[in-house]
Amino acid sequence: MLSRSIVVQSLRSIRDRFFDTRRQRNEQSDGQGPANDVTGPSLDNLPVDMQFLIMTFLSPQDLCRLGGTSTYWRSMVRDPVLWKYFLLRDMPLWQSVDHLSVPQVKLSGSAVLDDSEMQLDYMAEYLRVCPACRNQWRHQPRVFESVTSFFQSLVPVSEPQFAMFGPGLEQLEISLMNTIMRSPHVLPVAGLPQRQIDGIGSGISFKYKDQHRFNIATLYSTNRSERERARLEHLNLRSKLFIYEEDSESNIPLSINPMFNQVCQAVNGFIFVVNAETERDRGWEEESAQIRVILDPAVGAVSRPILVLSCVSRETADRRRIPCVTVAHQLQLSSLTNPWMVQDTAAETLTGLLDGIDWLLRHSGVKL
Repeated sequence: MLSRSIVVQSLRSIRDRFFDTRRQRNEQSDGQGPANDVTGPSLDNLPVDMQFLIMTFLSPQDLCRLGGTSTYWRSMVRDPVLWKYFLLRDMPLWQSVDHLSVPQVKLSGSAVLDDSEMQLDYMAEYLRVCPACRNQWRHQPRVFESVTSFFQSLVPVSEPQFAMFGPGLEQLEISLMNTIMRSPHVLPVAGLPQRQIDGIGSGISFKYKDQHRFNIATLYSTNRSERERARLEHLNLRSKLFIYEEDSESNIPLSINPMFNQVCQAVNGFIFVVNAETERDRGWEEESAQIRVILDPAVGAVSRPILVLSCVSRETADRRRIPCVTVAHQLQLSSLTNPWMVQDTAAETLTGLLDGIDWLLRHSGVKL
């Protein structure tokens, strides 16, 4: 994390350069510069550290408006050190990140920006990836798109199917899937359809916004008794979804178990549940490998999305979670060709779940 003193120092240098330039222009124009850089009560006349403090309370939109008030504030608001500070400060607080909004800049906590970083537009990067800005810039359908959507709604479409798997389904104190099943106010159960995938079963159909049906087939790593024992004893069992190297104790999968090939070929997308509780003591290499095996282009189209639910048992003030941006980085999701999203959620309350489902359906071709 950049220290505030570093940001203030950078802003002060911008202020000094700005007023030095102004003074030189005034001296060239009339031979006499003003006695003071700024006179009278003005936001410009405040000390730089006070100006910075004010900017830390402004929203990104308000900062942009402030930058449009004068050339001085345009120079101050465009400072890359300022926006790098905002990125490092705010990223741990964001509740979602996806393949289009993951930061593409180097985000070390270095106190000084090197030459390559000074060429980066941290302001533009922040405005691109910040959830508040993403919601504001969200694409609004044009009139002809609304008409097209209406006619598409008249054509019957098959119910989208998704496969849910991942250690967060099994390691947490509260079962995410059990909570979903018992929360009709969040996702009403639409039914248990007839067998859809040989060897796996039908899954469970849910109804989103009381009109869009979709199906989730939950793929557990092993049977219920073994999962519960592993959770209580903090054991790391091999998942039966995958094939591993023979005579090796490594839990890094090599390929999908053949009996699940049909599942991965049939579904429209995937839901991977991560244990995002900070006390987890297991690495990320195994989980990253599981995602890549499931998304192998030889198994299915690279256009199919994967929703990563960054899940904790419950949200409390004294219980911290791993930030979703950190989850995306640890799982190396930026290297995927498939669309992906990481969404914070809690197994007890299902906070954020509907935002993730909305994204998953949209990227599966469902017109919402």
